[in-house]
Amino acid sequence: MELANLGLVGNCQIAAHIAHDGSVVWCCLPRFDAPPVFGALLDEGGGRFQIGAADGSAGRQRYLPNTNILETTFETNEGAFRVLDFAPRFIQYDRSFRPKKLVRIVEPISGMPRVRVVCDPVLGWSKARPRRTDGSNHISFDGYAEDLRLTTDVPLSYIGGNSFALTGKQHFVLAWGNPVEESLRPLCEQFLARTTQYWQTWVKHCDIPSIFQEEVLRSALALKLHCFEDTGAIVASLTSSIPEAPGSGRTWDYRYCWLRDAFYALDAFRLLGHFEEREQFLQYLLNIVAADPTKGLAPLYRIDGRKDVEETILRDWSGFQNQGPVRVGNEAGLHQQHDVYGEVILALTPLFIDPRFRDQVSEPLLDVVEGLARRAALLAGTPDAGIWELRTEWKPQTFSSLMCWAATDRMAKIARIHRPAVAEEFAAAAARIHQEILTNATDPVHGNLTSEYGSREVDASLLQAITLGFFGENRSAARATIAAIRRDLERNEWLLRYRTDDGFGVPEVAFAVCTFWLVEALARVGQEDEAREVLERCRAIQAPLGLLAEDVAPTTGKMWGNFPQAYSHVGCIHAAFAADPRW
Repeated sequence: MELANLGLVGNCQIAAHIAHDGSVVWCCLPRFDAPPVFGALLDEGGGRFQIGAADGSAGRQRYLPNTNILETTFETNEGAFRVLDFAPRFIQYDRSFRPKKLVRIVEPISGMPRVRVVCDPVLGWSKARPRRTDGSNHISFDGYAEDLRLTTDVPLSYIGGNSFALTGKQHFVLAWGNPVEESLRPLCEQFLARTTQYWQTWVKHCDIPSIFQEEVLRSALALKLHCFEDTGAIVASLTSSIPEAPGSGRTWDYRYCWLRDAFYALDAFRLLGHFEEREQFLQYLLNIVAADPTKGLAPLYRIDGRKDVEETILRDWSGFQNQGPVRVGNEAGLHQQHDVYGEVILALTPLFIDPRFRDQVSEPLLDVVEGLARRAALLAGTPDAGIWELRTEWKPQTFSSLMCWAATDRMAKIARIHRPAVAEEFAAAAARIHQEILTNATDPVHGNLTSEYGSREVDASLLQAITLGFFGENRSAARATIAAIRRDLERNEWLLRYRTDDGFGVPEVAFAVCTFWLVEALARVGQEDEAREVLERCRAIQAPLGLLAEDVAPTTGKMWGNFPQAYSHVGCIHAAFAADPRW
């Protein structure tokens, strides 16, 4: 199984990964961070839901234009057919309708193709099989916390691997909780029409640059699927444990909300002209802060705001391409990562300085932001795990201090409008942190920023100093930082995160978002033509469906890491807008 051959569907409540043989190979129900119902992505015995050609041949995948509806077309000796996969999503009764249902529609195109259907779910991480009970037009799978039912107009005797001739359109609805009681065919057709309309309307409301338009739109659609609308959380990825590189042991569970990643995602939605995600995330964030009056932030949370993300290894799961270990939970939730204070404040700053959001400004919210900024001022320059979540010795990370500077700098701007009495206090804190960074994290020879206080090494996150405006009008220091990063970290035109041993060895693959950061940085220092050249090269890392993983092998261009990765799609959106010639 290759990442490039996977499509993603979802509705901001559930999601499913579908391989080009028509198999649902990853689907967690009833929400993103639940145990898998179909987990063949990480173990052949992990369950799958396949609707494919009887001869086992693979299909061709595409998305219906400007939607998250996946079409897989099969051509066989007997004839051709297609499978449409989607999770219903549309507006109903002035509310978002996003049921825990996966709809699959099978339609003949020519001839009389033979189709094979297998629905083989598992009881989560145990890999045990639920008890199957056949009704007249449905199959119940017993053993879950709620009902899991497959309703179909295909004879149930064929749901198990026996091939059959496809002579007309057939429908399947896999439902968690509330089963389908309505007439199946008109329900599925209605769901398809209204879901298509929803996504196409959502895309019409997207602002896009003049370049890289298809890539930006697909990134926008993919990013939207990472939003858990029930609480406002935005997850880093919808998968777990896909290795960053073969044999690396770097297999992480990313089905949680990193506050850092959420900020970058919200800023991408801002560029796209969508703001409802910020409003939803604000409620998620306030629930988190209200639960901890000290204003101490963890790097990541569950999608319901809980902190219990203890990391465990599942020894009886073989892993993606037998590249284990498979992990549930993430140890990074126990880390101190001081940059999160800056990212949260950056995410909220538009509420205070953009007159369109005046109705959302309140004294309690100002109290929250001021408290977070004060904590950032105290933590700047102190050791932490940093953006790269180092599991070795913690040191003062320059990126963390940069974000602490950004927290105090933006708080000063907010205070000038809403709390003038503390504006100078935060301006002074920002100036202090700014000078400390320049003093402790500047290479004395080349004049670039360094990754840690007192170090000569660089890491790709330093490119964000340019995007944040840390250098002001000093383009020479900004360009020196770009040059140092490219000199030390560029491999076959892709950027590594860093080149130090982090306890798992020195990274071998490029972190996709870092190359997009390079595009942004080049554009901001006036090297727009070069920025667009680098952006064009980024097309090579996209899967046929336009989806992006976390990592890319510089020597082969093969994708690795959790898939798709919100960070990577965020990087694509930011880079395209930054490099846009605006003509």
